[in-house]
Amino acid sequence: MRLNKLLKYFFLIILIYGAEVLYSQELNCNVQVSAQKIQGSNRQVFESMQRDIYEFMNNTVWTNHVFSYAERIECSIIINLTDQFSADEFRGTIQVQLKRPIFNTTYNSTMLNFMDNNFQFRYVEFQPLEFDPNSYRSSLVSVLGYYAYMIIGFDYDSFSTLGGTEFFQVAEKIVTNAQNASEPGWKPYDGSRNKNRYWLVKNTLDKEYEGVRRFIHEYNINGLDKMESRTTEARTSIAESLKLLLEVYRAKPDPYMYLLQVILESKTDELVNIFSEAFPEEKSRVMQILIEIDPGNKSKYEKITAAK
Repeated sequence: MRLNKLLKYFFLIILIYGAEVLYSQELNCNVQVSAQKIQGSNRQVFESMQRDIYEFMNNTVWTNHVFSYAERIECSIIINLTDQFSADEFRGTIQVQLKRPIFNTTYNSTMLNFMDNNFQFRYVEFQPLEFDPNSYRSSLVSVLGYYAYMIIGFDYDSFSTLGGTEFFQVAEKIVTNAQNASEPGWKPYDGSRNKNRYWLVKNTLDKEYEGVRRFIHEYNINGLDKMESRTTEARTSIAESLKLLLEVYRAKPDPYMYLLQVILESKTDELVNIFSEAFPEEKSRVMQILIEIDPGNKSKYEKITAAK
């Protein structure tokens, strides 16, 4: 009898932990809502908004893949509200950041850090945020859902070649469903220099930008993940992976190359730190590539050869 009770207890523990693993959500998303520029409003609504967005991002099951608690994707969303048109209509910016843990270290590498200036939405306090990837319900849940899938897609790309495709396709579907929305950021002509949600996912799934996504995988798997154990070999792999970005830059799929800009903006300082310790010949070779594909940050990249 005692043995039977122990067995039942054991299987109960397995079921509990098994359920925890199965239902642990994909994202560990920090959310911050700032409304300092909006005066004379009910401040409680912004606290509720932050809480609701946090729960939406972290409690929604975005995929049918199994994630353990420790495997959740580290990301953050920073919303800066600038205007309030009515009791429930707002406008501002949303900044999205994605970090990736590097194997055998405590270092988290910034993969994405981009700003969306076309963020306008309705938020009704105490009204549930309900999301359906197959239909457009509101600007707020569609924007949040879009970025959730973009975050997951880029994270998967870093672990396997083009591994995030299925998630980018969901993000693309969200954009398609929002083409009749009155809020900005969803259409090809919204914003300037192709910097909007439409072009980000379009670039990401475009065959001509495939080199950028292959770079993400090579940079992380054969580069950063090996820096702790095989530093010289890892640095060489990162230098080689930059040629993938160079090929895309020289092919110039479009005048603005938004995806290439987004990736480079998150990597500039990290690349300077990595190659400041490289051999002179490697420094020179890497600098030539970086200055060509990212001339706006030339002064930063020059620190590579200045380092002794």
